[in-house]
Amino acid sequence: MEINYLDFSNKAMEQISGSGAFLSVKGKKRINTMTIGWGFIGYMWRKPIFIVAVRYSRFTYEQLKETDEFTVSIPLSSGMKKELAFCGSKSGKNYDKFSECRLTPVTGEKISAPYIKECDLHYECKIVYRQTLEAELIKDDAIKENYSNNDYHVMIYGEIVSCHS
Repeated sequence: MEINYLDFSNKAMEQISGSGAFLSVKGKKRINTMTIGWGFIGYMWRKPIFIVAVRYSRFTYEQLKETDEFTVSIPLSSGMKKELAFCGSKSGKNYDKFSECRLTPVTGEKISAPYIKECDLHYECKIVYRQTLEAELIKDDAIKENYSNNDYHVMIYGEIVSCHS
């Protein structure tokens, strides 16, 4: 069922900052999902936007360079703690996370990236901008501690083209 992207945004942000959510992408050769614990839903450039943060070292980042689409699937009622833990600690280079976690990938309604059927809320996004965090612009030492190995995040801005439950 198509819904307004803001209808569940508070619950979505609570889940992302709590247990996390799934960021899924379809690369040239295969699909992958990873757990995200950071994200933003808002409005920019007269568009609804979902911003996700992905480190350069992640397999998902490599796949995001091959496409201009991603989905965010949010388990509002089921929790899916084991699946989120697995997808946040194992690399898609070495595992088929959908198979390992028994997650059902469903091709998006408006894009080709998959969403996860077992989740309650899905955002389908087309990438409109990518922005690298720059070390010299980080002013807070507590934030700098997150990057002791210089593995910075790239902020991926996706226009929300569909939101459904």
